[in-house]
Amino acid sequence: MSRWPWRRRSPKASGWAPSELRPAGGGVAAASGWAESTFAEMAWERARRAATRWGLAGAVVGSGVALVAFAPAAWLASAVASATGDRLLLADARGTVWTGSAVVVLTGGPGSRDASALPGRLDWSLRPATSGLVLQARQACCLNGTVTLRVTPGLGQLTATLVPPAGWVGQWPTAWLGGLGTPWNTMQLGGVTKLSSPGLSLRWAAGRWQLDGRVDVDFTSVASRLSTLDTLGSYRLGIAGDPASPGTAQVTLGTIEGGLQLTGNGTLNANGFRFRGEARSTLAEEAPLTNLLNIIGRRDGARSVISIG
Repeated sequence: MSRWPWRRRSPKASGWAPSELRPAGGGVAAASGWAESTFAEMAWERARRAATRWGLAGAVVGSGVALVAFAPAAWLASAVASATGDRLLLADARGTVWTGSAVVVLTGGPGSRDASALPGRLDWSLRPATSGLVLQARQACCLNGTVTLRVTPGLGQLTATLVPPAGWVGQWPTAWLGGLGTPWNTMQLGGVTKLSSPGLSLRWAAGRWQLDGRVDVDFTSVASRLSTLDTLGSYRLGIAGDPASPGTAQVTLGTIEGGLQLTGNGTLNANGFRFRGEARSTLAEEAPLTNLLNIIGRRDGARSVISIG
């Protein structure tokens, strides 16, 4: 018999351990379950962050596509005004860059009070094509059906090619030119201006335009309030690319018929527009054309010398 009968046996000795000291579910199994739970949470967090990034990227791309698809027509009007020094305006632009309409206005530039608008509205549509963009324009008063312009971008360059309709391209009242200011507003011209071309291509490269092809502008039955004559005559202004001098266009002016005789030659290039010509009257029309000859250019006897640039 033990000397101390009331002394308990050691738990280690008996192989017994209180349940509160044992790992729940077993030591190895509990550790494995905790790790699996942690890894699952980390994977879920990574997936959530990836989904957020993709969502933001999708929102940015979607906003960009919507911005391009619904770009307002006013953006195109602003680009045209900037490119022409505010001399050609697309006023009251409606719709989008891709499909829209506007009133076409000529002005004398910034600060000018002169302005002249064409009747009706110009309608356009712009669509992507294999080689670039296709611009189609329609205006009941002034364009011959649908006028098509193919725009082809390149590395540091841009080419716009006119696809001319059969016959003439467009015609406008000559009085429209009065919106450009002096001297057109002083002369107050009447008649019709008609543009025709067998083919024309404008290429923008190295900061300058290069013209290939030809365009003719006919001024028919021209009249002026500065003369008592019903009509002054009809004239043709020709602009043609010069193969021998890329970037330079040759300009010619001639008389088709009329009492006021106009002739001249010039060049149009990156340095500007230079023109030298003269105006004369037939002997029968000398008296009613004297005042007009004094305004057109510098009088030199019976002729008026025209010098631009």
